Amino acid sequence: MLYRLDKFIINGGNKLTGEVKISGAKNAAVAIIPACLLCDETCVIGNLPNISDVNALLSIIEDLGAKVTRLDEYTIEVDPSGVNSYVVPYEMSKRMRASYYFLGAMLGRFSKAEVAPPGGCDFGVRPIDLHIKGFEALGAEVRVTNNMIDAKAERLIGNSVYLDQVSVGATVNIMLTAVKARGLTVIENAAKEPHIVDLANFLITMGADIRGAGTNVIKIRGVDYLGSTNYSIIPDQIEAGTYMAAVAATGGDVLVTNITPKHLESITAKLEDMGVTIEEFDEAVRVKATGIIKSCNIKTAPHPGFPTDMQPQAVTILSFANGTSFVEESVWDNRFRYVTELKKFGANIEIEGNRAIINGVKQLKGCSVEATDLRAGAAMVVAGLAASGVTEITSIKYIERGYENIIEKLTKLGADIKRIH
Repeated sequence: MLYRLDKFIINGGNKLTGEVKISGAKNAAVAIIPACLLCDETCVIGNLPNISDVNALLSIIEDLGAKVTRLDEYTIEVDPSGVNSYVVPYEMSKRMRASYYFLGAMLGRFSKAEVAPPGGCDFGVRPIDLHIKGFEALGAEVRVTNNMIDAKAERLIGNSVYLDQVSVGATVNIMLTAVKARGLTVIENAAKEPHIVDLANFLITMGADIRGAGTNVIKIRGVDYLGSTNYSIIPDQIEAGTYMAAVAATGGDVLVTNITPKHLESITAKLEDMGVTIEEFDEAVRVKATGIIKSCNIKTAPHPGFPTDMQPQAVTILSFANGTSFVEESVWDNRFRYVTELKKFGANIEIEGNRAIINGVKQLKGCSVEATDLRAGAAMVVAGLAASGVTEITSIKYIERGYENIIEKLTKLGADIKRIH
């Protein structure tokens, strides 16, 4: 598919109304697929989002020797018994950041792993020092070159690992490495995101002994064998939050279904601060925006704080709020790069270090912009939906890494959006 030549064209100004069903969580899927390689039998995974990142990971595990059978559009069966390689070369790894989860999975399975440094969105350096600290604590020797990360262990032995800062990636990789290590591993200052809990639950259904996922201390007692499982991935909180943002931006009224409302609490709270009405149900929320968007202040933080993956979408809404807003980014060091694109719509935003100062304007105006990364691309879509006139978005490969059937879902809600080649 020639993504460079493909574009989204949005004729903005339509209020979104109706109902949208949220897909399975991208961030959970990209951890669970490598985790399949730890299984000693077959595993069935349901509610998989049909997105390019998931398809790339499935291609990688097939190249490594796993047999992947698609049972239906959202369900696969993985038989990892044929995996005989612990090497994930550069051409595979460069596609996404989550490729580094193969380090933990391969170490857990073979006690050795060779994986190229990760690719994916470019909005800051991606140090893996905390990952390496965890691997070394469990007995691995790690060498890093420009082209490969090489980890080997005579035997993996459980140990205590304190993460100097909260890291989702390091937490996942240490969990994957420790699940078959001998003895007890304790991860302190662990990440608490919903997809961390989902990965733990997936491993537990195979027979892993994991306790404390969702808190800042995770304890893993290694086991010798992981059996078959049939598991369904949680809904995607960031996809849900993005549609909620789009409804707020267009003054719409939409029921967002197949979600876990508790996972959305920080997003819901800020949208309510902006004057959006949100009604919660067991597995859905109704988002209704009828008045003027109010200014507010946001600081991103690890879960349960406001997610960094929702920061660009929130800034987009605040760019036409009534008043001045301040948004501080505390997770990534270069995540405001998309602001240059947002200014093309007429947004009045100044960046001071890790803080954005947003003076709301009356109306955004359609223009030609580029998706600079996955969530920035989502923000461009939100801006285009709210703007007057026509918006053209290029580099849509980033958007399609994390949003399943985005054109179809938005069109069903009344948006005038199409994909052109």
